[in-house]
Amino acid sequence: MFDERSPIYRQIAEQIKTDVLRGVLGADEQIMSTNQYATYYRINPATAAKAFQQLVDEGMLYKRRGIGMFVSATAQQMLRAQRRERFFADVVQPMVAEAHAIGIPVVDIVEHIQQSAEAKGEAQ
Repeated sequence: MFDERSPIYRQIAEQIKTDVLRGVLGADEQIMSTNQYATYYRINPATAAKAFQQLVDEGMLYKRRGIGMFVSATAQQMLRAQRRERFFADVVQPMVAEAHAIGIPVVDIVEHIQQSAEAKGEAQ
């Protein structure tokens, strides 16, 4: 599950965020404890705790004293907003800049995206 690209605690946090974004983990749903997580993935409990604390600090999780960690009610909405901003910054803006550099009008890009969406049955 884990690779060498980034610290394990960050990979844990990203996996939990992905599960929240995809609806695998829902609002107010309890997640595994740090010890359960550590045992299941064979990692140090402190590593899992660091990931969970990062998610608490970001407002993705909240603690219920003596019970455990839960997904915040607004986590999915916050993640969608963050990923949307990142998508436009990392994908759309460079694509538009490249299209401009090679002489492709933005209207042609939009038309191509619409055709691709229609081909996949995702037209709106």
